[in-house]
Amino acid sequence: MVTQTTKGIRVSVETEYQPAYSSPSQHHYVFTYRITIENQSEFTIQLLRRHWHVHDAGFARREVEGEGVVGQQPILEPGQSHQYVSGCNLKSGMGKMEGTYLMERIVDGSRFTVHIPPFSLVAPFRLN
Repeated sequence: MVTQTTKGIRVSVETEYQPAYSSPSQHHYVFTYRITIENQSEFTIQLLRRHWHVHDAGFARREVEGEGVVGQQPILEPGQSHQYVSGCNLKSGMGKMEGTYLMERIVDGSRFTVHIPPFSLVAPFRLN
């Protein structure tokens, strides 16, 4: 698990290779990642947008940007957390992801960026 805290917002990531959905012979590797966002600040916040950088070893870098996460724009009061699971496909079986969330403080509408720590996506047999 990797974790990073920005302005009182803690983001933790756990990854898992999904062999049942992957087809290495066709250069198709599927990973899931579980993200936990914890509001350790004193303000109620809302997650508005996400921006990902996906690095696939030996292939072009991709960017993914959009509203919310898995169709939601969660509001977190101080001490609350939100968890979701999403996925990523790679062609090489080895890569990494990192990114940012755009957050808004409900009290005054001010917006700020929260960093998502870089995390590795590696099919277990690639480690040999």
